[in-house]
Amino acid sequence: MNQRVTEIVVGLFVVAGLLCLGYLAIKLGKLEAFGNSGYVVYADFANVAGLRRGDSVEIAGVGVGRVDSLSLVDDRARLALRIDEGVAIQEDAIASVRARGLIGDKFIAISPGASDRLVPSGGRIRETESPPDITDLIGKMIGGNVTEGAP
Repeated sequence: MNQRVTEIVVGLFVVAGLLCLGYLAIKLGKLEAFGNSGYVVYADFANVAGLRRGDSVEIAGVGVGRVDSLSLVDDRARLALRIDEGVAIQEDAIASVRARGLIGDKFIAISPGASDRLVPSGGRIRETESPPDITDLIGKMIGGNVTEGAP
């Protein structure tokens, strides 16, 4: 009888461990296991420089969504951004590709606008900023073509 109780307890710990491992795999792998919530807006960029599906979308440093998909439309990268419910994006907002540090993860930073009109579900963020090309910047610095205050 005592051995039977021990086997049941060990089995429960194994099942609990597997459930925790599965949960961590889903969360760390940026997978959506329980359906997609929120709404989708689109943004077109000249260059997304290493951005991937699942990377975060942030407003004022707060995560408000994820990159749902990337595609090529008319020689531009079109991103589908899944934004959390309850988060409003103004029509004149600006979406930028940013990096955490020099070689860090990429993310989309949205700078809020001042318009009263909002981007609807399926709508498009019209103003976008692609990331600067590091090799071009280094070349300009070496060549002496960097000007103060230039973007």
